[in-house]
Parts: sequence; structure tokens; C-alpha cells
Amino acid sequence: MPMYQFEAMDRTGQEIRDVIDAPNEEEAQNTIRQMGYFVTKLSLKKGAQTKAVGKKRKRPFAMGGAKTKHICTFTRQLSILQDAGLPILRSLRILENNQKPGRLKNSLMDVCDEIETGSTLSEAMSKCPKVFSRLYVNMIKAGEAGGALETILQRLAEFLERSQSLKRKVKGAMIYPVAVVLVATLILAGIMFFIVPTFKKMFDEFDLKLPAATQLLMAMSEYVVNYFWLMFLLPVCIWLVGKIIRKFKHGRMGYDQFIIKVPIFGGLVEKNILARTTRTLGTLVTSGVPILEAINITRETAGNAMFERIFSKVNDAIREGDVIAKPMKENSTPGFHPLALFYWAWMGAFPGIMIMSVALTAGRGVNKKGPDGEMVKSAGGGNGSLVTISLMALAIGVVCSCLLYLLKMRSRVIDDLVVNMIDVGEETGELDTMLYKIADNYDEEVSVMTEGLTKLIEPMLIVFLGLAVGFIVVSLFMPLISLITSLSG
Repeated sequence: MPMYQFEAMDRTGQEIRDVIDAPNEEEAQNTIRQMGYFVTKLSLKKGAQTKAVGKKRKRPFAMGGAKTKHICTFTRQLSILQDAGLPILRSLRILENNQKPGRLKNSLMDVCDEIETGSTLSEAMSKCPKVFSRLYVNMIKAGEAGGALETILQRLAEFLERSQSLKRKVKGAMIYPVAVVLVATLILAGIMFFIVPTFKKMFDEFDLKLPAATQLLMAMSEYVVNYFWLMFLLPVCIWLVGKIIRKFKHGRMGYDQFIIKVPIFGGLVEKNILARTTRTLGTLVTSGVPILEAINITRETAGNAMFERIFSKVNDAIREGDVIAKPMKENSTPGFHPLALFYWAWMGAFPGIMIMSVALTAGRGVNKKGPDGEMVKSAGGGNGSLVTISLMALAIGVVCSCLLYLLKMRSRVIDDLVVNMIDVGEETGELDTMLYKIADNYDEEVSVMTEGLTKLIEPMLIVFLGLAVGFIVVSLFMPLISLITSLSG
């Protein structure tokens, strides 16, 4: 008969630790309750597994990790079951049976098998890192050590739900602008691909001398027709190059310093990271996780190399007996990074590069055969002014973006508000409370900024579409007016 080891409390509140023989977990729990004890922990004693325990159940095929919303739901349900007094193994079995086939279900099956062999919940979850993060495992471990697992699960569920809610707000706010941009891009591409070439043929037949705006439009149309595949390939190539650069330590630091200082969206990214890291640290401190371990976990969940460096410096300072606020303030200035400057220069050069590629494309298609077989100049071809404009745009964009970077590189990524509130929290012993207040404040700021950006993007898109359509109409009608005037004359 299997042997179970248990921890329980008697009527006086004294902790009891003992072993008991029982055919299964439910019988063991009933027997312990009949003895007058309240069960707090029950597990199969190591080395006492039955043959059935050694057989692993068949796992359904699963790819990738578990969705955050599914982990949130699982954590909330587990906290409710634990608050009702059910044994942890039975609670996990109930939730595992209710899960759809996938990574989370497979992980819960593995956790149940590990607990049956005598492992604790945190030890079992640590063997499924694709589903249960280090933060998750350490909070469970703290709850087991403090005997307040149900409370820790409630805090963990609230933390995950808040994080998921913030992500949903940001993603939901970006759906409309992204949809409008995609539709506008398709419409403009259709005009360039089908309508403008028709006008180009007509202008070539009359051998008109085209103004600069019309030549630029013809060159852009020719570029879209001949190199439309670049519209899909170029973003993928840029993403792949950025991904490769980020694989290296200095490349990741340069990119992350660039992304948190980029105009408009950089502030949103920075505040989102501050909200997430302070809430993570506050949750860990409240749960009783040691401060050094809590800072290490927070560093891993930051998702930005600049903030990871800040928390590493804070960790080193605490080991030497310092507080959190001082090293956080001293190391929150990004400083100069050559790769960050490269990203800023590339951002400024991008419009000029696009104009130059259009100009060079137009230059390659300058000549065509005339009616008598001789080569003549086409209407939209080879304009040196486009190359000049592109070079000017390239130079101005690079210089302006580099100057903007030099101005921004000394601005701190952690405000005085955060540093002062953490300092007050350390002085008063209310660090977790202050961290929660900081997180709530930045959550609200992120929500307001997201809503404001959404409202700002809508009129900007309308203005952009109006200017683009107006440019196309004016560029096409200027030669038509000249043609009508010459014919009527």
C-alpha cells in the first residue's frame, strides 16, 4: 500500500508532520481528518510509488508555449480550489481534465506526475519552463515556505490579469490604425499599379515635357510596377537583420536604447516596461521572495537590455549593503552607444533612401523605341533632380536624427518620481506598497497615452491620405492642362 507524507495542523494550531498508509490520496486525506487534523500538504512519499505511478500517460501533440490568458484562468481557478481546502494534487487533476489539448494540459500532466513522486508544486512547475516562468515558480515556492499558497496564488492571478489587461488595451487600440494603414497602402498601390501607367502611355505618345512632380509620380509608379515584391520583402529583411543584430549583447543594447527613445512610441514602451517591472518586483516582495532573488527575476522579465542593466547594477549595490533607489538613479542614463546612433541614422535616412531608389529606377528606364525605330527619351524617365532631392533628403534626415539622438541620450529612463517613491518605501518599510502605486500610476499613463495616440493617428492618417491623393491628382492634371492648352492654341 502506498505511503503518504503529510503536514497538518491540530485544533490548537500546532503543526504536525507524519506519514500514513492509504490506497489513494482521497482515502489518506479522509483518514487524517478523522484523526482531528487539518491537512495543509499531502504527497506520496519518495520511493513508495506504485507501478501505476511510474507509467506516464500519453501526451497530445503540442507546439509552442501556453497562452497567457489560459495561464491566468488556470491560476485563478487553482487559487479558488486551494481556498476551498482541496489537496493540491486533486486540484491539479481537476484543472488538467478541464483543459483543452495543448502545452498547458501536457505541462499539468507532467506536474501531477512529479507531485505523485514526492516533489513539491514549485519543484514540479520548475521542470516546465515554457509554461511556468521563473517568476511564477518562485512565487509558488514562497507560498509553500510561508504556508500561504492560496494567498500567493490569488496575488499571482491578479498580477497576470493586470498584465494581460494592459496588453489587451494596447493591442485593441492599435487595431484600427493598422487596418486603416493597410487599406490605404493597398489603395495607393492600386493607383500606382493600374491608373498612373495609363497616363504615362498617353504622355509618352504626345511627347510632353513633364513637370518635376509628374516625373516623380511616374518614377514612383514605375518603381511599384517593377519592384512591387520589395513592398513585402523589404520589411521582412529589415526585421531579420534587426533580429540577427539583437542576438549579440551590444546589438541588443543599442536596439533597446533606440526603441525606448524613438519619437512618439518610445515613451509608451518605456512606461509600459516601468509598469511591468515595478508590479513584478512589488508582487515578489509582497510574496516574501528574498530581495536579491526578486530583483533577478524582475530583471529577466524586463524585456529590455537597458532595464536589465539597471537591475543588475541594483543587485550588485544591494550585495554591497546599499539601497535600491540610489543605484537605480545613478544607472538610469543610457549614455552613448554606437549601434543606437546607427539605428537613429538609419531611421533618418530611410525616406531619402526610398526616394533615391525611385530615382535610380527611373534612370534605368529612360529610353524607348520611337515609331521610326530610333531611341527617344520617355516622358517619365531619367531626372537628375530626383537624385538631387533624394541626396538632400538623405543628408537632412541623417543629420537631424543624429542630433536628436545626441539630445536624448542623456535623458534618464527612470523618472525622479519612481526613485523618490522607492526611497520612501525603503525608509518606511512599505516598499511593496510604493511599487504597486508606481505600477498603477504608469498603467494609467500607458492607457491614457495609448488612447491619445489612437486619437492622434486618425487625423494624421486622413491628412496623409488627402495629401497623397492631392499630389497624384495635381501631378496628373498639370500635364493634361498643358496638353489641352497646346491643342486649343
